[in-house]
Amino acid sequence: MTATEPAPKLRADAARNRAKLVATAREVFTEHGGDASLEQIAKAAEVGIGTLYRHFPTRLDLLEAVYRDEVDVLRETAEKVVPNHTPFEALELWLIAFVDYAATKKHIFTELVEAVGRESELMTHSRAIIFGNAEMLVTAAQEAGEIRADVTSQDVLRLVGGCTMMPNFDREQTRRILTVVMDGLKVG
Repeated sequence: MTATEPAPKLRADAARNRAKLVATAREVFTEHGGDASLEQIAKAAEVGIGTLYRHFPTRLDLLEAVYRDEVDVLRETAEKVVPNHTPFEALELWLIAFVDYAATKKHIFTELVEAVGRESELMTHSRAIIFGNAEMLVTAAQEAGEIRADVTSQDVLRLVGGCTMMPNFDREQTRRILTVVMDGLKVG
């Protein structure tokens, strides 16, 4: 199978197990760091290690799946929030999802980049989605006169992403900091 070919259709139970493994891996990596073992993940997902290896033959396969899933959540969040919220609200909701992405990324990114490279298809595709969504949301909020015109989407990503880089990531504290950031972006 090549990167452009669709993955084979999984049985419903197999698809549930795969999704559960990815979600659990995200939680375990966020809580225990990138050194978490595949055995820890399988146990936390309440599946056997053989089930994990059937879906993800290598640790890298699981890391890539978690990273792709996180980026997909960001893309899907942008698609959902834009038509249903003001530009400011849409940006804030997307940044909440970005905080979760950045918290997971912090723990797996180095290992992933060492394995696939910064210019791999996975990394370039992910950057394009993230930067594209951020640019669209920041620009929309600026054009609506809801946030300052003197900031760029890169500024916002660095500022919010930086909030997740502190040791002992605390999701609630980071969300409080995000509120402060959003208040600082508002016009007037």
